[in-house]
Amino acid sequence: MQALILALGLAASFYMAWSLGANDAANPTECAVGAGVLSLRSALILFAIFASLGAMLQGHMVMKTLGKGVVPSIDAVGALTTVLAAAVWITLCTYKGLPISTSQSITGAVLGYGLAVYGPGGVDWSVMSKVVASWLTSPVVAILMTVAVFKALRRLEGRPRGDEVVRWLLVASLCFSAYSFGANDVGNATGVFITLAGAGALGPHGMLLLAALGSCGIALGGFTWGYRVIETVAYRVTRIDLYSGSAAELVNALTVYLFTTVPYVLIGYGMPISTTHSSVGSVLGAGLARGHGINWLLVLIILCSWLLTVPAAAFMSLSLYKLASFALTLG
Repeated sequence: MQALILALGLAASFYMAWSLGANDAANPTECAVGAGVLSLRSALILFAIFASLGAMLQGHMVMKTLGKGVVPSIDAVGALTTVLAAAVWITLCTYKGLPISTSQSITGAVLGYGLAVYGPGGVDWSVMSKVVASWLTSPVVAILMTVAVFKALRRLEGRPRGDEVVRWLLVASLCFSAYSFGANDVGNATGVFITLAGAGALGPHGMLLLAALGSCGIALGGFTWGYRVIETVAYRVTRIDLYSGSAAELVNALTVYLFTTVPYVLIGYGMPISTTHSSVGSVLGAGLARGHGINWLLVLIILCSWLLTVPAAAFMSLSLYKLASFALTLG
């Protein structure tokens, strides 16, 4: 029975990794694609390579037990139904081309499990409030930082070889951003298996194998469905050019990497943040800095999808857990 549970955990982890890659491939690539610096295929190849490197080299910094802090504990059935609910919601949004937060989806799914098992009193709402606060502040910080970096980069505009330097900076920022994404987000894909197997039982080699599994799923998701969200953010939110795109991508990469590494050095574990919120905030900052028009209707739709993510994932998780528990009682 334990072997079956672990096999299901691996399958769920891989599906979650695929959905992460499908939705979040846009985060490191949309600026280079939107600015016309790289083709979609070239950008996705770089995304796959550097996201895998980030997952393998520094993914352990954010890998954690699923739902730690939001609920007291989570059982095997809950771990499986939670990650399945989150992955299904991400898949649905990816199909519609909507960039959403995978961290939000996982947190919402864990919340649904907590309500099903412990009730409202068993959920640590103080942890939830801190998580929500980070979701609200990260896009605002990304907007402000992008405007500042754009003003600095703009000094190169019109100078000899200025465009060439910024072009290479944009490609380097894509690689850095993909690396940071792999390091920060692979934990969202592997959390279910860590919960089922026990982090202590895996050891360093087990964690490395999990990172490899997650990076393969993320790369596959990017190559199969990544274009759906990339096209939304790269072309439909605002017009991205070389300089505004470089500023946005550099800010997104720095934000994610610093949240991954600095807390790890200070408190022993990296902070999982919404790479999507940071990325979309950076693109909005690029549009505002350059003065390009912004499709505010699309931005409103994206914001609504963000607001719906937690309750939708929570409802799906609660429903799946109830159904699975009922089926087990019948069996």
